[in-house]
Amino acid sequence: MEAKVLVLDIDGTLTNSEKKITVKTKNAIIDVMKRGHKVILASGRPTPGMLGYAKELELENYGGYLLSFNGGKIIECKTGEILFQKILPPTIVPQLYYFAEKKDCGLVTYLGDEIISARRIDQYLEIESRINDMPIKVVDNFIEYAEYDMNKCLMTAEPRDAEKYVMELNERFGEITSVYRSEPFFIEIMPKNVDKATSLDRMLESIGLTAKDAICCGDGFNDMTMIQYAGIGVAMGNAQHAVKEAADFVTSSNDHDGIVKVIKEFIL
Repeated sequence: MEAKVLVLDIDGTLTNSEKKITVKTKNAIIDVMKRGHKVILASGRPTPGMLGYAKELELENYGGYLLSFNGGKIIECKTGEILFQKILPPTIVPQLYYFAEKKDCGLVTYLGDEIISARRIDQYLEIESRINDMPIKVVDNFIEYAEYDMNKCLMTAEPRDAEKYVMELNERFGEITSVYRSEPFFIEIMPKNVDKATSLDRMLESIGLTAKDAICCGDGFNDMTMIQYAGIGVAMGNAQHAVKEAADFVTSSNDHDGIVKVIKEFIL
């Protein structure tokens, strides 16, 4: 059998509603790698927020990869080597801060094992902190503090407002950034031309594979590019409606081992 690449979003895809990988799903993924197939975790999470799952799946032993920050950084698990990364233009940071202040949005970026917040900690930032197991550090002068290479910024807003803010941010900064929602309340601000599909294409080319070899699974808005890109694009049963519409196949939900069904259907 030709080698396949199983590309998995984490939240709502690899993990169940309790943010855990079930034993059944874990064993199926490890079995796939033992058979010579590749596994890539592709998430909007920062790299530190993905490492626990990479360790649980033993990706360092089987040649796995982490595609973090929605494609802003790619790491080889075995060596820890950064294969690719792209950063936001530093000049945009003050403008994002003033936008967040005017709209009363949360605004964070990431440094090491910490989430750096420009403003208050809202309920949505508490979710970001909890799912990544990273503490939030609120800084007094975000513009001065954030003078380092950033793979992404994250804004938070009420779902009814977030869609509108995405449009406004794209109108203002669309020439130098990619802006989209990963959840109804999360607004991702990425370097231009960075998304899961673009970075995955770069990743696959480097290991001699192509889109037709990829089976990409996800549930959120930020998964749509890789689902449309893949030879087989899979939406979880719990996915957003638009994601299901973009997919080639809709599997069971993340609470019913949907990834196991994908492995049986398209790899084994």
